[in-house]
Amino acid sequence: MEDERLDAVILGASGFTGKYVVRYFLNHLDRDGGGQRIKIGIAGRSRNKVAEALRWAAAPSLPPANIPIIEADVTSPPSLAALCRRTRLVLNCVGPYRRYGEPVVSACVEGGVDYLDISGEPEFMEKMEATYHQKAVETGSLVISACGYDSIPAELGVIFHSRQWKPPSVPHSVDSYLLLESDKRIAGNIGTFESAVLGLSNAHELQKLRRSRPRRAKPQIPGPPARKAKLIEHISSIGLWALKLPSSDAIVVRRTQTFLAEDPHGLPGVNENPDFAEKRKNFWSEVKPLHYGVYMGCKSLLMVAGLIFLGLNMALLCSFEWGRSLLLKYPEIFTLGVFKKTGPTEEEIKSATFKMTFIGHGFSNESRLLQQKSKPDMEIVTRISGPEIGYVTTPITLVQCALILIDQRHSLPKGGVLPPGIVFGPTDLQERLEKNGISFEVC
Repeated sequence: MEDERLDAVILGASGFTGKYVVRYFLNHLDRDGGGQRIKIGIAGRSRNKVAEALRWAAAPSLPPANIPIIEADVTSPPSLAALCRRTRLVLNCVGPYRRYGEPVVSACVEGGVDYLDISGEPEFMEKMEATYHQKAVETGSLVISACGYDSIPAELGVIFHSRQWKPPSVPHSVDSYLLLESDKRIAGNIGTFESAVLGLSNAHELQKLRRSRPRRAKPQIPGPPARKAKLIEHISSIGLWALKLPSSDAIVVRRTQTFLAEDPHGLPGVNENPDFAEKRKNFWSEVKPLHYGVYMGCKSLLMVAGLIFLGLNMALLCSFEWGRSLLLKYPEIFTLGVFKKTGPTEEEIKSATFKMTFIGHGFSNESRLLQQKSKPDMEIVTRISGPEIGYVTTPITLVQCALILIDQRHSLPKGGVLPPGIVFGPTDLQERLEKNGISFEVC
């Protein structure tokens, strides 16, 4: 029926990442424990392009006949309002979010519809929180960004790591080291690159936004200050050179820790049962605040030099309008093939994997924190591993978050603009990811 409300709609289904999200979701429409199948729709500006993406995603089978195709344009508020009247949840794959995200968030909040995206853009996420959080609480709309590779592995990785510190030990800091591996050279697509260019070009806007907002409670991390990060260092225990990165992961993790500082037991579900409430409180009692740093792992100094050259080149060109134009017009030239307009091939995607190693330092006994000039005397190493980050891991994490929202909505907060960790931490998201090829281990 045309007026039957859908469980979820994928907006931007014909985009490079969107079509991979559609393909993954088509294989996960059966509910746990049986029952009625999940009802999804797919949406975009062009009905023909969205239909073509559905055929691609369903191949070699024929596309399901019961999946509606909805015309919706992020520049048309009426079309977004109409979209929100047809669904309980929107998965927004239309980026860059700085340019195209806010109208979708606004429509979802106004309509009391839940919202997920795969943004890794700090200014967008913090602006949405500042602008729409209170209204989202009132209308019962959960707005959760960073549900792709940015930043589910970081959020769950830090939480998983923190829970390995059993009393009387206590964590103090953890650094993550990302290693991307592939038999082939893999390139990112132009949408991801455009988001990076816009972020570099408007970095001052994020600082301006933060200065305009009231200060919130910061997590209290006992012990000495965080160690001063080095730009480049060799981590002998994992055999990698590490390059310090400006990363949305650290910002998202910090937002979750801020919410925990205000509500140490986490956020109650809108209609959670007593068993889940007890589980949530016990879960968060095992998660301690810690300093978090993000690094790119490289197997050689030559790779480090290449990344530094790429970063400096982009930072310089992003300072000028003509430079930004050149970057976006010729991404393959100015990034030495790291990004290209056509994106990666299927073979390149299949060959790629990631490893995210978390090296944490802390104290073997909490009493040592009270001693003057005490230093961490204990180390724990954990790791998350999985397939290619942009078009395999990202659809997995986004859709699994969506499935939890669809089937466990009563156990989640009523509404608000929230980071994924504070919402999905106590759920079964980690177990779901492990069943889908993303592993968590203590090394």
